[in-house]
Amino acid sequence: GAADLQGLQQVGRVWPASLLQSGHPLVSPTPSRSPTMQPHSALKRRELLTYAAFGSAAWAAVGQSGSASEGDASSGVAGELATRPVYNMKKSINLWAFPYPDKMSLRQCMELAKRAGFDGIELNYDLESDLSPQSGTAELEAIRRMAEDIGIAISGLCSFLFWPYPLTSNDPQERARGMELAGLMTQAAHDLGTENLLVVPGAVHMPWRPEHDPTPNDVCHARARAAIEKLLPQAEKLNVHLNMENIFFNGFLMSPMEMVDFVDSFSSPYVQVHFDTGNIMEYQFPEHWIPILGQRIKNVHLKEFTKKGTDHSLEAFRPLLDGSTNWPSVLAAFQQVGYEGYLTFEYSLPAFPGSAHLPNRRFSRPHARTQTGITGLFPAC
Repeated sequence: GAADLQGLQQVGRVWPASLLQSGHPLVSPTPSRSPTMQPHSALKRRELLTYAAFGSAAWAAVGQSGSASEGDASSGVAGELATRPVYNMKKSINLWAFPYPDKMSLRQCMELAKRAGFDGIELNYDLESDLSPQSGTAELEAIRRMAEDIGIAISGLCSFLFWPYPLTSNDPQERARGMELAGLMTQAAHDLGTENLLVVPGAVHMPWRPEHDPTPNDVCHARARAAIEKLLPQAEKLNVHLNMENIFFNGFLMSPMEMVDFVDSFSSPYVQVHFDTGNIMEYQFPEHWIPILGQRIKNVHLKEFTKKGTDHSLEAFRPLLDGSTNWPSVLAAFQQVGYEGYLTFEYSLPAFPGSAHLPNRRFSRPHARTQTGITGLFPAC
């Protein structure tokens, strides 16, 4: 309803309502190879300030005019917006941002995302939902047709299940179940009509699973390679890309060079990268990773992180524009490597009505710990 749409658009600090509309200066659904210039009508000052955070460094000066009237600020900055570049990347949001399935159906979530201006929605594979082992090809293809009817793309498929069932676990049963689920996810991605499957290839350690037996680095690497090699033939046959995500907190693939070496070792266009801007922010910078990963980047998660303070827990993840990410540099880096795919807003902070329950339903296994506050960022990250 209207309240839900208003809640979803409570991204004045996260993803401003103006950015959810077509033709905004951050991304454009209209494909072309280079930035184009697009005029804009007068905008509210608060929205203009948010645009400034995504613009060139010179736009920071816009925030200095706090004493100016709304009309003066709008007219002054609106003229500048006429020369703003339009990036050819598409807007997407993860299903975790919605109170699904407790308060909204999958159709309602898709319709709301469409109304809010998103080009795509990223879905999540669970143990008990419309997207789970309980659903076969017929059910998943019905979801695909539903998305097509609504007019929203399925930008990718991801899952928290790589944590309770890591592909590199020291527990053979966990590894076997992880491989089984990864195979089901690959088929599900195909049935849903998306070519993107987020994969967490391995973990040395998982801070949110203190009882988990750490996997030695060399063993983790060997098991991860073996797992992807085993999954690859099915992925290639189904035209599904296995996109390795940078996590950092899992102690595996800790640098862009390591990620490049790992991905390239398979010599397959179906092994690529799902790049997350926030996951490496504690000690590194996304704008440094992007040029090194280059065209290996097949899909993207946008998350914010603050380097201010000494809190190195998940609380350091913040709403978009409320952290330390240099977004102008990040966008410029994506543009320079020719990325024109989806930018998926991945978040489950209780910023939307009814979403406070989300972190507590992510894990269904007894050993899976949940936390309060900005949680939900780690299960599929």
